[in-house]
Amino acid sequence: MKIYTKSGDTGETGLFGGGRVPKDDERVDAYGEVDELNATLGLARGFSPPADLDGLLQRLQEQLFTVGAVLATPTGTKASSYIPVLQAAWVEAMEAAIDAFEAELPKMTHFILPGGSQASGALHLARTVCRRAERRVIPLVREGKVATDVVTFLNRLSDLLFVMARVANHRAGVADVKWIPEKPTK
Repeated sequence: MKIYTKSGDTGETGLFGGGRVPKDDERVDAYGEVDELNATLGLARGFSPPADLDGLLQRLQEQLFTVGAVLATPTGTKASSYIPVLQAAWVEAMEAAIDAFEAELPKMTHFILPGGSQASGALHLARTVCRRAERRVIPLVREGKVATDVVTFLNRLSDLLFVMARVANHRAGVADVKWIPEKPTK
């Protein structure tokens, strides 16, 4: 099977279940952002985070494939019956992970600057991509094209990625850098 089909050479792409839309369609934009998010999780994994974070990132990548499939498939189509559904348990598992990770971290007293270890920097990047993906999905939810559970998943995921970035630094012995705003000069 060839990787190129030439069917997108005119600026359109096919949705799962049929139908063609422009490549800048809001649905394509949303699942493209989720694809980019998945790639940033792969980047973070390439920086050898602790084993438990790596395993969690792999599960999240698999779940993001489901999110992308949901976004690429218009509701009500025959194809939508073949797409896995997002599980409420995934959000619950993210919340449990956030709680467990926060228990090992020092209390946050300031905003922190993204960065530190390579794994932490990549996780902060993933968090910002996740927020962008969430912003792209919200109009689809508002228009009734996508269920709200996609936004819930992405919102919780961005929280988890923030905490995972802090854990990656903490376990690497790298302190988070506090943001201390400069005092205005007169």
